[in-house]
Amino acid sequence: MQYLLFISGGEIVLVMLLALLFFGSKAIPDIAKTMGKGMREFKKATNEIKRELDNHTSDIKKDIDEVSSTVKKETTDIQKDITDKLKD
Repeated sequence: MQYLLFISGGEIVLVMLLALLFFGSKAIPDIAKTMGKGMREFKKATNEIKRELDNHTSDIKKDIDEVSSTVKKETTDIQKDITDKLKD
């Protein structure tokens, strides 16, 4: 049996029948249209937030990568100096 958001098919049919009884057949398309617009705006806002986060975190990631490479270079140089001194 297929579930959509933890709701079975029978429950979806029941909800649709209740909506038909409460709102009538003429109001249902308008309600669906309004819900569709709301979901579209929500998705648009979510994508905007995601894009802003990606823009800001890319700068931070670049800075962290630079620091990481500097630390790796310095530790490699220190290791080399230590091994050279131990060989002498």
